Order: sequence, then C-alpha cells, then structure tokens
Amino acid sequence: MEKIASFTVDHTKLTPGIYLSRQDGNITTYDIRMRRPNCEEVIDNASLHTIEHLFATFARNSEAADKVIYFGPMGCRTGCYFLVRDMKKEDAVALIRRVFEEIAAYDGEIPGASAKECGNWREHSLEGAKKEAVRFLSVIQNWTAEQLGYQ
Repeated sequence: MEKIASFTVDHTKLTPGIYLSRQDGNITTYDIRMRRPNCEEVIDNASLHTIEHLFATFARNSEAADKVIYFGPMGCRTGCYFLVRDMKKEDAVALIRRVFEEIAAYDGEIPGASAKECGNWREHSLEGAKKEAVRFLSVIQNWTAEQLGYQ
C-alpha cells in the first residue's frame, strides 16, 4: 500500500507555520501547523473545535468564499488543513493570517454552536480559541508564500 503524502513529512522536524501540503490540479491543501508535533502539548479539543467553527465561518464569508473548499482540524490536534481552489499562494497566506486575526479579536456567539447545528455543541472554548489564535499569529505574522515548503 502506498503512503499518503502527509505521512511522508518528517514530523520530528516540523515546526509551527503554514505549509503547502499538496497540490491536486487547481486544489491546494495547506497544513496550518499550530504546534510542533510530538514536542508540545496538543491543542485542547474545545479550543480547536471553536477555531474550526470560526475559521470556516470567516473564510466562507470573505471575498475568497467561492475558493474555500474545506477547513478542519488534524486528528493529532497540532493544526488544521485548509483546502482552496484557484487561489494564489500569497492570497491564501494573507487570508489565513487575516482569519486568525479575526479569531483573536472575536467576542460574539460561536457560529453553529447549537445542538441543531453541531454534533458536539457543548465542547467549545472561545477564550481558548482566541489564545491559540494569538499564539499562532506570533508565528505567522510575517509569513510569506516563499516559506510554504516543508523543511
């Protein structure tokens, strides 16, 4: 059986940042790595769940809404995957940075956080999501498209 691309990345050397995970035609997958794998405490579920709701909402309500395919957490809880269609790398990095800025500043109700809208609506943490966003912004504040490759 062939290894999938994400399992070929050396996770012992991976540091927080934004990486181009794969390119499939006009669809690009970004690895938004918020924690260093196997070295740092993982992101707690409630905070990561809220980041998922907020990022997906903000990105799908941005000027790039028609290019956003998916945003969701990694099972290892060290980051998220972001899939876009026909978007320049520079624009994707700028959108990721802007959305994390919006998360860091957000003070409203968590979108989609009701029993009717979410399968685990009780497990959210806006405070935790905001802390994680601030932490990650310190890493990606000056990130550029030229830095997207894995080390």
